[in-house]
Amino acid sequence: MKVLYIESKLKSPLDFKLASSELSKLPKKLLLAYSIQYKDLAIIIRKQLEQNHVKVSGFEQVLGCSKIKTKDPLFLVGAGRFHATNLYLQAPEVYVLDGNVINKIAKQEIESLRNKKKAALLKFLNANNIGILVTTKPGQENLNEAIRLKEYLIKKGKSPYIFISNNIDISQFENFNIDSWVNTACMGLSYDNPKIINYSELRTSPAF
Repeated sequence: MKVLYIESKLKSPLDFKLASSELSKLPKKLLLAYSIQYKDLAIIIRKQLEQNHVKVSGFEQVLGCSKIKTKDPLFLVGAGRFHATNLYLQAPEVYVLDGNVINKIAKQEIESLRNKKKAALLKFLNANNIGILVTTKPGQENLNEAIRLKEYLIKKGKSPYIFISNNIDISQFENFNIDSWVNTACMGLSYDNPKIINYSELRTSPAF
């Protein structure tokens, strides 16, 4: 079956302008990120930032599973917290646009996410039955890595199982006797269940 991908964009007003009181909340150097629906608005905001002497060190589209590399604070133009949550631990500071207001993500919120990930790691390290999640979606499919992980866990005396699906439904997890789930698909999935740890994070953990 052929799939046609079409960009869906929000119609942005050409006269959109952030108040100076909002711009003053931002650092003088940042990475500007956007979800695809807000690209045109992000372009408008980038020009306004530069006019107000804010250096834009990068201009990137992000997804819920994006990995970025930046030492600069990040300003996300988008809607909701799905894309922002994935970026919490990937930048020193994260700012998000909410209508015409700029909000900085509180340190407490970031620390709460960090603690949840630590708990998921401990659950994995103490687990015996481990489910490895694989999606068939293009760009997110990592079956080969899942197979390598399964072989590694078997050598460690664990009992791993690979679960493959196009749409991963976490409401079905209770139907399986699994102690911990390792996600090889979109990283945003790990925010929906305390038993899920992302393989990309697991791989870089000293405890693994």
